[in-house]
Amino acid sequence: MFSIAKQSFLFGRKLAGISVPRVCFLHYGASSNVVANAVKFGSHDGQRRPTAKMPKLTDIGSRTLFGPEQDSFRETVRKFFQKEITPHSQAWNERGYTDKEIWEKAGSCGLLGINIPEEHGGIGGSFADACIIMEEHKYGSEEQKQKYIPDMTAGKKISAIAMTEPDAGSDLQGIKSFARKDGSDYILNGSKIFISTGWLADVVVVVAVTNKEAKSAAHGISLFIVDADTPGFKKSWLMKKIGLGASDTAGLFFEDVRLPASALLGEENKGFYYLMNELPQERLLIGVHACAQSEFMFEETKQYVMQRKAYGKTLSNLQTIQHKLAEMKTEICVARAFIDQCIALHEVQQLDAQMACMAKIWVSELENKIAAQCLQLHGEAGYLYDTPIARAYLDARVQTIYGGSNEVLKDLIARQILAPAKKI
Repeated sequence: MFSIAKQSFLFGRKLAGISVPRVCFLHYGASSNVVANAVKFGSHDGQRRPTAKMPKLTDIGSRTLFGPEQDSFRETVRKFFQKEITPHSQAWNERGYTDKEIWEKAGSCGLLGINIPEEHGGIGGSFADACIIMEEHKYGSEEQKQKYIPDMTAGKKISAIAMTEPDAGSDLQGIKSFARKDGSDYILNGSKIFISTGWLADVVVVVAVTNKEAKSAAHGISLFIVDADTPGFKKSWLMKKIGLGASDTAGLFFEDVRLPASALLGEENKGFYYLMNELPQERLLIGVHACAQSEFMFEETKQYVMQRKAYGKTLSNLQTIQHKLAEMKTEICVARAFIDQCIALHEVQQLDAQMACMAKIWVSELENKIAAQCLQLHGEAGYLYDTPIARAYLDARVQTIYGGSNEVLKDLIARQILAPAKKI
């Protein structure tokens, strides 16, 4: 149950994007191509080529993680986003949210619930197939799974995860929302802020304190499933952001919201540990998206400098431009190799928190670096808001912030590095 909520939460973030690559990675952890006639160039003597050897970083058919069936499905996914998403992206960005109908279209095409078990209404694929869709389903009861997952997979219900509060962001132990016991029910009070898909959400997984006397804050946090029409649950205005314009973001308010015991997700006071188990996956997926977007920006820029003329020849004839392209491709391909290694490790449950943090930090910062360099190479054209490179530049900025700020994640990595020394 928590997994499918995570899916809607992250899918909503990426659905908001302008370019096709922003969403196609949902299924394979790789980039896609905004060009309608994407090049299919992969196998050679039975071997799949690494990304670095492909004519374009966004070409289908590379990477040993995937096979011909997944390549075929990737093409289907690209066509869906080119047809159903790209034509509406500017209007959605200006409005601040997408049409609800697009979720149902995605669900009818099998683009949601990719790795949710078939018995719960999902597709039954793997993490490599879904990549951004969480593979853990153990927290929800059978009743909760049957009630929510089929509609979420079909796109009939949109979900959100309400963690962040005005005074608690990366530090989840600082949350103040409180659900007190009242007989067998809970009475929820509190507020949340910066909640992705919060405006459109039909159901929200809310993080709240249930035991103020616990030995530590982590031991007193629980998760609750709250339907949008529950009395006392209100949504604030749409928040205007500098990027990801079509990803609706809102504040949520809970005033004496009465919840039955069946609304508790998992066990009482175990919510913090459920979240900690899922966060490495989210951080990997931010890295996955950042790598895909870096590939997209590189290809957009390569195409531009091969056409744009200055001093009687194209920009691509200038050595300084050639060197910059060489540097960017090298860095992106190194990032791609690391991200693919993380995906492969996660498939066999070998990805740890430290490595997921590394992936998120390194590739999100690379995305921002690539965005700045690609915009610079576009010149004034890159500064126009309606160009793909300008919007990619704005969208990239949040990648180092959500999912745990990069500064906080560096602390987590450092703790693990120094942990053996502390034991001596």
